[in-house]
Amino acid sequence: MYLVTVLGNLLILATISDPHLHTAMYFFLSNLSFVDTGFTSTTVPKMLVNLWMQSKVITYESCIIQMLFVLFVMLDVFLLTVMAYDHYVAICKPLHYTVIMNPRLCVFLVLACWILSVLNALLHSIMVLQLSFCTDLEISHFFCELNQLVLHTCSDIFPNELVMYFTTVLLGGGPLIGILHSYSKIISSICAISSAQGRYKAFSTCASHLSIVTLFYSTGLCVYLSSAVAQNSHSSATASVMYTVVTPMLNPFIYSLRNKDIKSALKVLFKRARRAISLALELDKMLVITKLKA
Repeated sequence: MYLVTVLGNLLILATISDPHLHTAMYFFLSNLSFVDTGFTSTTVPKMLVNLWMQSKVITYESCIIQMLFVLFVMLDVFLLTVMAYDHYVAICKPLHYTVIMNPRLCVFLVLACWILSVLNALLHSIMVLQLSFCTDLEISHFFCELNQLVLHTCSDIFPNELVMYFTTVLLGGGPLIGILHSYSKIISSICAISSAQGRYKAFSTCASHLSIVTLFYSTGLCVYLSSAVAQNSHSSATASVMYTVVTPMLNPFIYSLRNKDIKSALKVLFKRARRAISLALELDKMLVITKLKA
């Protein structure tokens, strides 16, 4: 599953290097694939090593570093919000799309996403470093997740819980409101299209993004908000697997299978790879023949 996730997202990154896909939509998608690859790589390899070595030990320093990178999940939230805005402009203001979604704005939006994510991750990491833990700490989880780590401290966790839920509602709920607002405008514009073919084409451009948003939010918010009601580590771990492993794995398939541009770019990429392999084999044969003659 991890290899499928990494290869799928790297394939998307290689595909988007095609000059025909140098648009705002694919620029945001490439950042999403890059983040998903790094995000998954901070948790799954360690889990696989633990399973292989029959060891469930992780050092305190490694746990904090892992938690720091896992908090970059908020970067996914921000990028999905920016992509929703991109779809809104493309469908509701198609004539002004190239003017509004210019390269400078795209870079600014992505940069803002990264800065907010770094600040959020640093805030939680610094607050966790102020806590004291027992020497023998056992977390019923497959990685050091913030809400599970805080529950096992010997210190007062009220400030941490307050900040954690405040940032979750603000940085998770705020973008969700923006996404819902964008799609309310998009649905209104789609309903105003007279032809059924036009409506289908407009909706198909948003279907991939909407499915990823639904899957991501339904699992991600479940982890943090449900823990306030019931301390069930098993259900929390199950939901965490969904948004840390399953969603990044499905992203490349959902976007590639429903996107004609990416499909055509993939065909070109595979043709180039086939030609490169054929050329390498021919060169190898020529070298062997040259050595035999010599």
